[in-house]
Amino acid sequence: MGSKLRYFARETLISLRRNLLMTLAGILTVTVSLVLFGGILLFQKWVDHGTQRWKDGVEFEVFMTVNPTEEQIEEVRQELDSDQRVKRFFFLTKEDAYEEFKRLFADKPDLVSETSAEALPPSFRVAPQNVEDTQDLKARYSTLAGVDVVITADEAIRDLVDVTGFLRWAFIGLALVLLASALFLIVNTIRLATFARRREIEVMKLVGASNWFVRIPFMLEGLVQGAVGAGMAVGGVFVLQWLFGTIENREGFFEGFYVTTSNAGFIGLWIILPLGALIGVLGSSIGLRRFLRV
Repeated sequence: MGSKLRYFARETLISLRRNLLMTLAGILTVTVSLVLFGGILLFQKWVDHGTQRWKDGVEFEVFMTVNPTEEQIEEVRQELDSDQRVKRFFFLTKEDAYEEFKRLFADKPDLVSETSAEALPPSFRVAPQNVEDTQDLKARYSTLAGVDVVITADEAIRDLVDVTGFLRWAFIGLALVLLASALFLIVNTIRLATFARRREIEVMKLVGASNWFVRIPFMLEGLVQGAVGAGMAVGGVFVLQWLFGTIENREGFFEGFYVTTSNAGFIGLWIILPLGALIGVLGSSIGLRRFLRV
């Protein structure tokens, strides 16, 4: 078994060196396509986090003071319930706010441990009948007793939510084109490798080598290309996560938009790496099936 493993490793390295330019081209194409794909997933997470509170038609949120009285909460509830301009609303208790806080900052345990439910204010999230009424509603509910601040969804955020779907599919399409290109390069690399070693393969078959014994070095070659490209792409995903972090630390429009290191880790280790390995194995399998006559 040990001698077979050494043989497979040696033959794989020889083949990779023999077709070095094609190998590098395949690795780089896999890297670029997977970085783009990972970036799409990170961007989607970034937007989802930043716009989470504005889903399902919610246009503004009424934050109470940290310790409002039951009468103050009930007054706001009754006002919302009787206001014809309000389509629907729901109330978040301190405990609800804390559970959401823990989800949002799951990768910052120190911050979570330093914060308690008592430190967070309850709030009402409100979906108006007409978006045009949002500013009037903000002015109205800002004056009620026990209300600390009313935050509305910025028009630009609404536009961002609307355009995110289009951008996601556009970039996914581009990533798929690049992945197809990477697959094509890996297939052709395996094709060249099998062609260069056709005499050796014929001799191996004549002396009784099994089909899998012949195939394994070529499949490992494709796997190495896909895995190395994916490994580099994982690094690229963490760089993108850092870049998103430089944006999220700014106050203003992008306040509340963020992606966590756990998001980047999940995308990199559980999506990008397996996908890269799959592309490599698939490319080598196609190349062998078409060009290796054994």
